Amino acid sequence: MRSGKWFALAVVILGALLLQACAPAVPQATPQVQIVEKEVVVTATPAPEPTPTPLPPGVTPITFWHAMSGWRIPVIEAMAADFNVQHPTIHVTAEYKGGYRDTLHAAIAAARAGKPPHVVQIFEVGTRLAMDSGIFAPAQEVIEQCGIQVNWDQYLDPVMSYYTIGGAVHSFPWNSSNPILYYNKTILDQAGIEVPEKPTYEDIAEIGRQLVDGGYAEFAITWPLHSWFVEQWFAEQGQELVNNQNGRTDRPTEIYLTSEAAKRIYNWWGQLYADKLWVNPGFEAWGEARRIFLSQKTAMLISSTSDVRFLTDAARENGFEVGTAYLPVPADVERQGVVIGGASLWIAKDVPEEERCAAAQFVLWMSATPQTIRWHQNTGYFPITKAAVEVLEQEGWFDQNPNFRTAFNQLLETKVSPATQGAVMGAFLEVRTIIGQAFEQVMADIDAGKSVEEAVDAALTAAKAKAEEAMAEYRKTVE
Repeated sequence: MRSGKWFALAVVILGALLLQACAPAVPQATPQVQIVEKEVVVTATPAPEPTPTPLPPGVTPITFWHAMSGWRIPVIEAMAADFNVQHPTIHVTAEYKGGYRDTLHAAIAAARAGKPPHVVQIFEVGTRLAMDSGIFAPAQEVIEQCGIQVNWDQYLDPVMSYYTIGGAVHSFPWNSSNPILYYNKTILDQAGIEVPEKPTYEDIAEIGRQLVDGGYAEFAITWPLHSWFVEQWFAEQGQELVNNQNGRTDRPTEIYLTSEAAKRIYNWWGQLYADKLWVNPGFEAWGEARRIFLSQKTAMLISSTSDVRFLTDAARENGFEVGTAYLPVPADVERQGVVIGGASLWIAKDVPEEERCAAAQFVLWMSATPQTIRWHQNTGYFPITKAAVEVLEQEGWFDQNPNFRTAFNQLLETKVSPATQGAVMGAFLEVRTIIGQAFEQVMADIDAGKSVEEAVDAALTAAKAKAEEAMAEYRKTVE
């Protein structure tokens, strides 16, 4: 890529990452959850400033930037410490850099300043951006240069299908997730309602009306106002988000936001809002959505599988039991499956070869069977290797922890296609914001007196035009 093109691309990347609609950065602190009369109070204890310790001669330093906040930070730090003990010639320092957008922004800025971190955790929709940035070495290229043998077949097929583009593996799989339905089993039992294992949109609306009308909860359900769920509902209907096989055969030029699949999603969602069954926690407000559910203001929540451990434990401490079910879909649509969420690990290109190879050892260790089991059990992210799944099955883990099984079964039932592989596009961060803002417009129009259908049609038409303009502007920087 010519230097002028790289500069233009960098401007686009940084501009997308700094959109005001993006989620705010999370303070670098470890949340402590205190349960108080059905309310979850989250307080932050400032993390102490690390004191650099000089490494002995012959030890290769590796910097790992990640986006895992809250209860996940101690897990990552403990895993990095264990790696250092097992590999005395390598020392990994794990650093939390804020949310996914913030972490990618920081990595690009550091690379442009000539000081890239060795390993960066980048969310799935940052894949094309990471490829186009030119600051990362493709995973397949790294292992070949370092003489490392990797059997990519050891990873679960839905995981590998996302990160394999043009026949090449571009990043190292690590934390993978998808969305599931969480519900307050205690309230549902009191109401005499059973949630189906595979609920439909219509099931959620009917259950919600019974719960609210019966006074069991103020609202029926919540989830963050986030494009990720829209993307998942596209995949479940077998609908690609963008053309050119979801951007996998060529850069996309069209987005299918006015498709029947899109209208099904927004009409259902809009009707839930109009009927006061869905409560808005805020734009990309994951923490607030969890708080609303744990305070029992709603009886249902759609969130990431990475929340399984936290929500199960926090609900128990707050006096109720959590159940789980598949992501709801339209009743007249055959389920196609979900798209892998979460992130993968990327290795910087412009670091000494010795450090790059040490980084490769670290990222492969992080996804090896013992570590992926540990990560899964402490968070809810998937065990991403087939061997890890076999071990967990043999140990009876899923039988003893059915909430973990829900997410995993949903993943395994996914039918691999361009729709379920997920979209790849350089302007994805901006497009995600546009998709989320489209529903904000739907809510505003409903509040102003428009019908749900009128609000949805107008918002999706406008969002399609904005998204395609953003995609076109991005293409100009790389073509």
